[in-house]
Amino acid sequence: MKRILLLISYILLHLLTNAQQIKILTSHNKISLRGLSVMNDNIIWASGSDGQVARSINGGKDFEWITVKGYEQRDFRDIEAFDANTALIMAVDTPAVILKTKDGGETWSKVFYDDTPGMFLDAMDNGFVIGDPINSKMFLASSSFNGESWKKESIKNLAVENGEACFAASGTNLKVALNKKYNLASLFFVTGGTKSRLFFDDSLYNLNIVQGKETTGANSIDINSKQKGVIVGGDFLHDSSTEKNCVLFTYNGRQINFLLPQTYPHGYRSCVAFITEGSLICCGLTGVDISNDSGLNWKLISDESFNVCAKAKKGNTVFLAGKDGRIAKLMPAP
Repeated sequence: MKRILLLISYILLHLLTNAQQIKILTSHNKISLRGLSVMNDNIIWASGSDGQVARSINGGKDFEWITVKGYEQRDFRDIEAFDANTALIMAVDTPAVILKTKDGGETWSKVFYDDTPGMFLDAMDNGFVIGDPINSKMFLASSSFNGESWKKESIKNLAVENGEACFAASGTNLKVALNKKYNLASLFFVTGGTKSRLFFDDSLYNLNIVQGKETTGANSIDINSKQKGVIVGGDFLHDSSTEKNCVLFTYNGRQINFLLPQTYPHGYRSCVAFITEGSLICCGLTGVDISNDSGLNWKLISDESFNVCAKAKKGNTVFLAGKDGRIAKLMPAP
């Protein structure tokens, strides 16, 4: 009887995974979207090239496209929203700028500016921003008052090797994991290039992920409330390769334990996100994968190209964004 129940469970899981589909909600010219912030099942913000920001307050039924005045030539690689009216957007370099709106995108104020040569911001998360190394040391800053002001942080072991940096592929190579029980926050970020590593608070860990060239390494990290994490990446010049493009880990206090998948995502992946405690989605140039066993095995559900995916912070809906201004929704199995 036990074997029969296990077999039925496996068949149902297989059918449910195959039934999930990606539904395109909108597209906009040739805009490349890499920033995505989903507050709940209704409020969605996205950002990208040509100074563009998209916003929906009805679950993606309608999107308002906003051109940020004075920044029409800038690429906003990440966005962090607080509600339907308030959000931060990040322009990565020359110079690096973070803007804030409090009126749904009608007006924007400059809350961060840095024209240091070599400055290149990569990602924001929960009041922190990470940037590529300057003088061989990663740039890190924290904010207060929901991004109103920023200050540079000095943390041990921010030094990196020559050719090691971060990818601003989806604004998700930085993760601040909050532990509400102990009122603590742990800082994680992943690097790529000639060296690919995981930074956890004050420690650095080598990753068993493809690396050695400027196009290789980790791109994205996500962590669930059970202290399990998933890292994805690969080589975006060989985007169909499944070689060492995903690493799993658990952490407890100061200890990190790594695990490799049994079935890897189907190509280079620029973003990963937990859907539930045990299910995940990841996306990249060659498609979208789903895992229902905490990242051990991945199933390709779409060959559509997307840069970023995100689950609602307060909700269950999952959205994706990518080239040609496409924003899509993961449709659950019936």
